[in-house]
Amino acid sequence: MLSGRRLDLLDPSPLDVEIEDIAHGLSRVARWNGQTHGDWAYSVAQHSVLTDRIAGRLRRDAARPWRLAVLLHDAPEYVIGDLITPFKGAVGLDYKALEARLLAAVHLRFELPPVPGQELQALIKRADRIAAYLEATQLAGFTEAEAKKIFGRPRNFDRLAGDICLEPEPPLEAKRAFLRRFDALAPPGLRASAGSEGRRLVLGCPPNNCATRKRS
Repeated sequence: MLSGRRLDLLDPSPLDVEIEDIAHGLSRVARWNGQTHGDWAYSVAQHSVLTDRIAGRLRRDAARPWRLAVLLHDAPEYVIGDLITPFKGAVGLDYKALEARLLAAVHLRFELPPVPGQELQALIKRADRIAAYLEATQLAGFTEAEAKKIFGRPRNFDRLAGDICLEPEPPLEAKRAFLRRFDALAPPGLRASAGSEGRRLVLGCPPNNCATRKRS
């Protein structure tokens, strides 16, 4: 990882998970295999913020830990990328098990239960489906009829997401928006803005390397 962490994919430790790595990776992972309109790929980071926004409309009384779990629902993709749904099914249980282990490590790192309860899982699934329907029809070239056939039109869609217009953001903007939302939801001691100056320096270009690149 750019933070210097070494993450064991087969046995991931929460101690090796950094929110800056997650935000950086997700901001550069394309949803829909990159097959979307716009000057930029529509990133998983932007999708995560959208899903959290929709979850807030579905459950206005949802506590911060729930909303944080929604924001992080695709966090494993900062390591393994975003596989389109049909391919996930073809890969099978091994992929899902790896994804589950990574998500559990992320949750433990940020003081969440390793496995969300059924009610929270249902909220994440519904918000995620609404986000996917919105992305499909606004960015991925699906007609309303195609999206309805494949995803099913979410109930109360117009009320929950009808006013949202999507525009893919540059990776840096998507990363910043993700980190802002994380800081609004995470416990104070775990926020990206809490004592992160040293980590930000690591994530930047080391001075010696920059000088070497300039000379070359």
